[in-house]
Amino acid sequence: MVGLASIGAAIAVIGAAYGIGKIGAGAMDAIARQPEAAGKIQMAMIIAAALVEGVALFAVVVALLQG
Repeated sequence: MVGLASIGAAIAVIGAAYGIGKIGAGAMDAIARQPEAAGKIQMAMIIAAALVEGVALFAVVVALLQG
């Protein structure tokens, strides 16, 4: 039987994947509109994705420790 910790970890991972996907899509749209700003947009995208990934990792650890 699947425990609640596993469900919580799965929800955190799915949320992170969705968030990083939205960040990537937004960055690609922005780069398509302003190709000369690609470097700045890419750096902001990487920082935002790293923050989302950090929060997701924290959520997975908390979920697994609670279970």
